[in-house]
Amino acid sequence: MRVLALGLVMLAAATPDAQTPSEADLASQLRAGKGFIATKTYSEADDLKLLAQFEGLRVADVTDGMDAAGLQNVGLMDPEIRPLWKDTQGFTHRFVGIAVTARYVPTQRAAAGTRAVAEYDKWAGDWYDKLSPEPFQELLRPGTALVIDDAERADVGSIGSNNIMAWKLRGAVGVVTNATARDTDEIVTEKVPLYFRRPGRGIRPGRNEIESINRPITCGGVLVIPGDVILADGDGVLVVPRAKAAEAARYARRILEDDKEGRRKLYEKLGLPKDKSVE
Repeated sequence: MRVLALGLVMLAAATPDAQTPSEADLASQLRAGKGFIATKTYSEADDLKLLAQFEGLRVADVTDGMDAAGLQNVGLMDPEIRPLWKDTQGFTHRFVGIAVTARYVPTQRAAAGTRAVAEYDKWAGDWYDKLSPEPFQELLRPGTALVIDDAERADVGSIGSNNIMAWKLRGAVGVVTNATARDTDEIVTEKVPLYFRRPGRGIRPGRNEIESINRPITCGGVLVIPGDVILADGDGVLVVPRAKAAEAARYARRILEDDKEGRRKLYEKLGLPKDKSVE
């Protein structure tokens, strides 16, 4: 009852100029569903300005920056969320981007069953169009990190070699999911940064449905709010809350530069040629 009462107060406070609705009306509104964490919007210019502060920074550096900003152990995804591929020469598997989120849920609908090919194709096409589409594509722009909370146990490859390239074409710098992807050999060849839990073989029809886009989600055990900064490299994935991002980046920059200076000296003593990691 206390939770319901709190929700009623919040709804009433949100409409100060309207006639105060009855308790029954407010309860009806809550029963219809309501989100309590707002999705803030930012301009592309603001996103790119913030991302410039993270250029070249590693997950380890920014984790230190988060500690210094008072956010110890906040935003570190489960280490099982790992890169599909690594480039240890140019580090092109690494990325930093601004979160756009999507949430797919396991379906409760019946499977297709046995159908004629044409009927099955129509059923699958309708599912893609109406139940499990990709409406988040309209939100992708340069610097986007697409983060997907998916139906992990459905063995579904919502991410594949075709659509991940389409997302890249629209500006996505990398993709993170707490679940699965398919066509992994081709994605490695395409060199689109992907961080995931394991391969998933099936298509979306009969397995999952889109629940929401650009709402707060959980991925790898942590909260991701649209507009947060997402970093990913060989150490895993880190979510940096937007409000603390600039502060964390400033501290992380000092950590990185000190680390590079120390390692350059060690490279010289060991007679090692300099590589991209110490430039």
